[in-house]
Amino acid sequence: MPAAVVVLAAGSGSRVGADVNKVLLPLRGRPVLAWSVADALALPDVRRVVLVVRDGEQDQVGQALAPHLGEAEVHLVAGGETRHDSEWAALRALAAGIHAGLVDVVAIHDAARPLAGAPLFETALAAAREHGGAIPVVALTGLLHRDGTHPGAALAGVQTPQAFRAPELLAAYEQAAADGFQGTDTASCVARYAAGPVAAVAGSSRNLKITFPEDVALAEELIGAR
Repeated sequence: MPAAVVVLAAGSGSRVGADVNKVLLPLRGRPVLAWSVADALALPDVRRVVLVVRDGEQDQVGQALAPHLGEAEVHLVAGGETRHDSEWAALRALAAGIHAGLVDVVAIHDAARPLAGAPLFETALAAAREHGGAIPVVALTGLLHRDGTHPGAALAGVQTPQAFRAPELLAAYEQAAADGFQGTDTASCVARYAAGPVAAVAGSSRNLKITFPEDVALAEELIGAR
């Protein structure tokens, strides 16, 4: 069955110190967002890639991305004020295909994580098909409570891409819209409204999120090593 990938690129460049959306910054000859889009397009079972951008940036993003697409097509969707709003906009764009049974799983990914790599997308999508949902996690080490004590039990950090069976994902966001609920990420909305399990898959410390200026330089080095 065909899958769909949503790439969220409706953020800003404020903390990274840029005067443009950080996902448009150059990274080894491509805009940051082009790396995630290329990974999604490389997956053999992905039939639709939806790129969510800030309203008003459609032309700018389209012009920046076009030289890196070849013959492939990406559907641009205007995002909202929050991450949840942007995810909901993407799912509305996919709704007809989901209802028609043309999309079985959907992965949602942050464009600011350009180093996820196609294998992590494949792992998340396969786990979502098997279990209902999947999120990449990495161990968090060296953490302390505010009182200086160690948390003890192992803690995990959640990354993207997060993947879920499409009908259940769409139903969760439809119910969230009816209730006025806003999730912090895709998994939080699914956890509130869907009953199925969500599997943890191995993320990677290389799957960094570009937030600060030094993250761009680090991503450059990691891409070179890859």
